[in-house]
Amino acid sequence: MVAMNHTIIHFEIPANDLGLLKGFYSKVFGWKVNEVPGMDYAVLHTVPIDENGMLLEPGVNGGIYQRTSKEQVPINYIRVESVDDYLDRVTSEGGRVLAPKQHIQGVGYIAWVSDPEGNPMGLITPQM
Repeated sequence: MVAMNHTIIHFEIPANDLGLLKGFYSKVFGWKVNEVPGMDYAVLHTVPIDENGMLLEPGVNGGIYQRTSKEQVPINYIRVESVDDYLDRVTSEGGRVLAPKQHIQGVGYIAWVSDPEGNPMGLITPQM
């Protein structure tokens, strides 16, 4: 397994009014918004990408989605070598698993966890 930096590589923002927030982030910050067909989800590009979706400069891109419950909050995704290994690490250090590992086609494996004080975060092992 290749060691990697454990940095935030993606964020997601829930929206009560998806159209309103897409316009807000686009107009205020100049972020490019790309709709994901068949989903209430859009990708937010804070920095440009190449034709393979790779960042052309330092930064973090994210997404915005339709909120389905009032408990949903913005979440940052931290890149890890193995979601399974980090689920074990999180729980052994007092954190909790909020949503188990799942595969997202074209993205990789993700899971949602919280730290010991309940702050949520995502774990992501990108598809290589």
